[in-house]
Amino acid sequence: MDRLHPTAVRYIKLGPSGAWLPRCIEEGIIEFGHGAVPHEVAAEATRAELAQMFFEEGRTASKATDFAREIADFYELGSDCLWITIGEGRLWWCFAEPEVLPCAGEGRGARYRRVVDRWRDSDLNGQVLSLGSLSTRLTKVAAYRQTLCRVEAEDYLLRRINAVVDPAVARAQEAQAETIGSARALIEGLDWRDFEVLVDLIFGGSGWRRSSGVGGSDQADSDLVLEQAVTGERAFVQVKSRASAATLKDYIDRFRSSPGFDRLFFVCHSPSGSLPPVDEPDVHVWLGDKLAEQAVHAGLLDWLIAKAR
Repeated sequence: MDRLHPTAVRYIKLGPSGAWLPRCIEEGIIEFGHGAVPHEVAAEATRAELAQMFFEEGRTASKATDFAREIADFYELGSDCLWITIGEGRLWWCFAEPEVLPCAGEGRGARYRRVVDRWRDSDLNGQVLSLGSLSTRLTKVAAYRQTLCRVEAEDYLLRRINAVVDPAVARAQEAQAETIGSARALIEGLDWRDFEVLVDLIFGGSGWRRSSGVGGSDQADSDLVLEQAVTGERAFVQVKSRASAATLKDYIDRFRSSPGFDRLFFVCHSPSGSLPPVDEPDVHVWLGDKLAEQAVHAGLLDWLIAKAR
């Protein structure tokens, strides 16, 4: 798809607590309430007339104006308006045909518009727009107590849907990549004893507790035996400055034949040749940038610098 350039953006709550969302997605529609105002009246009345109707029903002037704005927006905004809603842990978006049709049936809205194509829950690159990946600058709109409103973080929303990286984020990612590259070079220069200490520090900072000495003689096949205090898992860790594909296979076989272990971590900073990918959920291979990334995330860059001086 081409990048989106809507002339307007609106958030809409699809029913009480988003109860209409599954039906709207399935049927390709946007349902809208305010059933006290018939479709024929809403289609013809001005905003001032709608506000007066709500005011005469006992609403405050402010609330009457808000309700009138919601109805008028639903009827007046064209097919170039981007509609968003939040539900099922994701952000959904669509465009809609301009025609508004009456809606009948128990538990339904009073009117609806047909969606152009379909509701989508991913950006233009196919990445799902999960709430956990979105800024609260945007997701806070779901706390809006009424039905339909403008989106304050419109620029951010369009960047995320269009899969455009914010320039500040791009600069940060470049700096992060450079830091990881520098950490990798420092790791590759470590003496093997310091390398084993580094690996121990990485695991210690992530909740694993060592139950064997670093490179001790109390374990024949592993350099570290670790326990996870929270989950009770035990890990078999092999630390190698250099290793071949045959070495990796050998230690996977040893892990499989060793009872009482839940995971294998094979850690190597300078593999001999290309090690094959391992598609086994309980086997973790840390090489090169992956290892450097773990060290940086554990806050060990200063430690690496001190060792290299």
